[in-house]
Formats: sequence, C-alpha cells, structure tokens
Amino acid sequence: MLDGVLFFPVTPFGPDGEVDYDRLVEHIDRGVAAGPGGVFVACGTGEFHALGLREFGEIVRRTVETVGGRVPVFAGAGGSLVQAKEFAASAKANGADGILLLPPYLVTMPPAGLVEYTRAVASTTDLPVIVYNRGNAVFDEAAAIKVAQLPTVIGFKDGTGDLDNVSRIVIAVKAALADSGKEFLFFNGLPTAEITQQAYRAIGVTLYSSATFAFAPELALAFYNSLETGNTELTEALLRDFFHPLVRLRNKVPGYAVSLVKEGVTMEGIDAGPVRAPLVGLTDEHRAELERITAAGRAVLAGSLATSAAV
Repeated sequence: MLDGVLFFPVTPFGPDGEVDYDRLVEHIDRGVAAGPGGVFVACGTGEFHALGLREFGEIVRRTVETVGGRVPVFAGAGGSLVQAKEFAASAKANGADGILLLPPYLVTMPPAGLVEYTRAVASTTDLPVIVYNRGNAVFDEAAAIKVAQLPTVIGFKDGTGDLDNVSRIVIAVKAALADSGKEFLFFNGLPTAEITQQAYRAIGVTLYSSATFAFAPELALAFYNSLETGNTELTEALLRDFFHPLVRLRNKVPGYAVSLVKEGVTMEGIDAGPVRAPLVGLTDEHRAELERITAAGRAVLAGSLATSAAV
C-alpha cells in the first residue's frame, strides 16, 4: 500500500492565524507531482497538535480531493481517547485511506494501556491504522504483537531511536504474523529520518517519513534512490553537506523539526505562514542558515548528476 518516500506536508496558516486552504492545496499538489509513495496529512509536521476537529476535517477533505487517488492519503489521529476516535471518524468521513495514530496527550502509560488505547480507536473505523512508537507511547514486544494482530492495524512507526527495542519488535511481530499471511509495515519515524535510515534498514525497516520532501523533494528522492541503488558516495555526501547540518540547526531550538520545514516551504515559493504556539518561527540568522544548507545539498546533487552525465 505504501512505498518510496513518504510526504508529510505542513499546514499553512494565513496572517490571521487561520488555515490557508488554498496554500495547502498548492503545497499538496506540488508535493504529489514530485512523486512520493504516500501523503501523511495533519500529522506531526502538519501541526496536528494545534488543529481543531473542524479544521482537521477540511484539511483531509481538501488533501484527498487534490491528490485524486494518485497515492494513498493517511491522516493523523490522537490525543485523548475520545478525541482520537473523533479524528479517526473525521478522517474516514473526509476520504482518507488510513490513519497514523499519534500518542495520547501528556500521560505516561504502560504498554498494556497503549494496546487498549489502540484497540479502542481501531475498533471505531475500518481504515488501516499505523501506530506510532514515540514519546510517552512506547511499545514493548508483547504490546507490539498484540496491536499488530488487530485486524485494521497495518504498520508500526518508530520515533524513539531505540534500535535495540525496535529490532526485537520487528522480529517478534514478523514471527507472530507469519502464519496469518498478514502484510505488516515498519517505518522509521525519527525527525530527519534520513540520518538514521542506514541503521534502520539494517534491522529490516525500509520505509521512512521525510520532512525534507515537503520543501526539497529532489534531495529527499536523491537520498532514497542512493540508498536503494547502493550509491554510498552520494548517500554520504548528502548526509555530510545537507542532512547533518540540517539536524545541527534543528537541534538549536525545540520544535524546529516543524518550523524549519515550514520555513523551507515558504522559501521555495509557497507561503506556509507561521507556526502556531507553542512552536516558534526561525530567527533571521537561522533562516539564512537554512538557505545555505539547502543550497549546499543542491550543489551535491548537481555535482553528482554532472559526474553521471560525464561517465
């Protein structure tokens, strides 16, 4: 159902702070035209945490209409159990193909409680569900097996970076599902996932979310293709000159994992507007740094293409 680079669009806001649906449509259309394997709208990069239910429904509806069946559209759902069910129902009503189930708000929970949270949300919809192992919602092997066996749960996305735990989960889930024949997907969901994707691939996690695709799809696709074809030289050059500097900049301010992407979208010609509080926008210094980093990444790609053409 999903393959290739996964597109996580931002949610544009206008000067009045309201969702700019026209800019959203433009952003989605341009992104899908670049060739992702799927669209994950109103998720982390799309500031799900800051959206109301009405806004969410309209975002999903506009996205589904714009994508027009070219690739699958997944939408975020999460928060309290009641809210998660409401967002899941809205995603279904507005045409989404699936749900990324985000962690519940604030509370720390045992894995058994996380299983019940997932079961309760998944039971309210027939949409495929991908669970997100991140923050306060951390699965162990037993919990991962239980949710993977739920009929509508089709995937497990990791945002913890705990390769010890994730490796055990991957093997345990595959073994538990072997006799059922159920196809199950594993995703690297760390911010700027390209940084860690070589390690995730080694433990059987080949899919990942790319925030970079939202503003520099050619760099995201070049990196993905370099991994797929074993072009180690290009992989390492893109990491060295683009992705590593991007992460260093991202780590300077909490929330920049979203703010940087949103600024990048604006930088590329679609005014995505500000982030909503409690996130903050980029300083002028950091905006200039993002421009330099993106230019350096494109220089690497141009050099690689020139070398290929000369061979």
